[in-house]
Amino acid sequence: MNKTSLFASGLLAIAVLLGAVAVQAQTSPVVQVSGPEADVKVTETYVRMMAREAYFWGWPMANIFNRRQKFKDLPEPGLMGGIVPVAPINHLSMLTDYISPGERLVACPNQDVVYGAGSIALDIEPVVIQVPDFGDRFWVYQLVDLRSDSFAELGKMYGTKPGFYLLVGPDWNGKVPEGITQVFRAKTNTGFVIPRVFQDDTAEDRKAIQHYLSGIDMYPLSKYDGKLKQRDWSQSPKFPAEASGDEETRWVLPEKFFDELPAILKDAKPLPGEEARYAQLSVLAQIAQRDPELKKAMIDEAQKADSEVVKPLLQFRNYGQQLPHHWSTISNGAAFGTDYFLRTAVARSNIFVNKQIETKYFYQDLDESGVRLNGAQRYSVTFPKGALPPVKGFWSLTLYNQQHFFAENPLGRYSLGTKNKSLKTNADGSLTLYVQSDSPGADKESNWLPAPKGADFSLYVRAYWPEAAAMNGQWTPPAVVKVN
Repeated sequence: MNKTSLFASGLLAIAVLLGAVAVQAQTSPVVQVSGPEADVKVTETYVRMMAREAYFWGWPMANIFNRRQKFKDLPEPGLMGGIVPVAPINHLSMLTDYISPGERLVACPNQDVVYGAGSIALDIEPVVIQVPDFGDRFWVYQLVDLRSDSFAELGKMYGTKPGFYLLVGPDWNGKVPEGITQVFRAKTNTGFVIPRVFQDDTAEDRKAIQHYLSGIDMYPLSKYDGKLKQRDWSQSPKFPAEASGDEETRWVLPEKFFDELPAILKDAKPLPGEEARYAQLSVLAQIAQRDPELKKAMIDEAQKADSEVVKPLLQFRNYGQQLPHHWSTISNGAAFGTDYFLRTAVARSNIFVNKQIETKYFYQDLDESGVRLNGAQRYSVTFPKGALPPVKGFWSLTLYNQQHFFAENPLGRYSLGTKNKSLKTNADGSLTLYVQSDSPGADKESNWLPAPKGADFSLYVRAYWPEAAAMNGQWTPPAVVKVN
């Protein structure tokens, strides 16, 4: 047999082999992976193990789900206790100034922006959100789904144009009305919307910003008429305040979690690879419904998980990417996906963080020596010349008490940064901020960030619209130095 014949025979053999494989692929049945049976007896120890994990996994989603439930029956947008923006489902409410130190609905607020807030329920109806012309002013709208992941890009860093933007749920297939600039589709029906608009700490800017705030609004698609709605948010009604205490409002309760779990699973469809987890959780929810004794065990385990696993995540030093001088950060804010640990950690300590391209966050609980920050001591934070947080927007250093709220002080000052026009630089061009409970002296008071007397506290750097150096680790905050 010559070489040509051998080659032809080889090709024929390969063709036969490939054909056989193709036939096998066509005829072989698809293997179905079976899931857990819902009607079998299970042990209490197994249920306890699963309940603990389920509670941790679902904590952020229950947090946002219950915010939707809480305000669904409000008659109109307004201010709870006269200080916190709240609104009925598929509407938002706006402040007209920095948020009050008495706020307890969301941990780690800032006093760099004027906030708005509103829950969305896209299973009821799509929602229209208005973007006015902000001119040169920094602004960003945060839109997150039930997982606290962002699903829209609306802000100065995106070059967003003024107009009307439509928010729709995962299964919506209706007609987009004329005049809508862009449609954003969420992966869940439940979510939360938070507009943020930068404001200088001056009386002049408090007045100037009102024009822009009046054009911010959100409402159901059925109320859309193609005309920009204007609101005087200073006239918002005031609703009675609820007992708040020192801690953040408890949005997730172990005693109710397993009753809420079926609705959460139905709303947030599984991400790729989560199908088996969802099958397990669905069975767990069924067990809770049919067996009161096992449900009691689930609740008991959830209570333990709440105190032993979730509660410690209020402390920044217990999670995140570790940076020089004991600072930490995250890189996947509002884009957690299946990073369940960071999703719950951030939800517990400072929920509703922006995506990294919108805001880079740096967290601090410790001084340069690794000792817990406490108002019994005096500290300084010095940014070398040319080494302020690298941003295209603005930056700030904010101080929070043990529960991640403002530590009230006679100056009414809770952060320092771009908004402050009276900051004084040192002779060498560096900037030193003084963090202590007592005044550093009249000549340094413009740079003083008051700390609570004798109590632990945390520091928090925000870099809005960060440069690449802040996002990739080339820039990190300076040490918090204890001053003798």
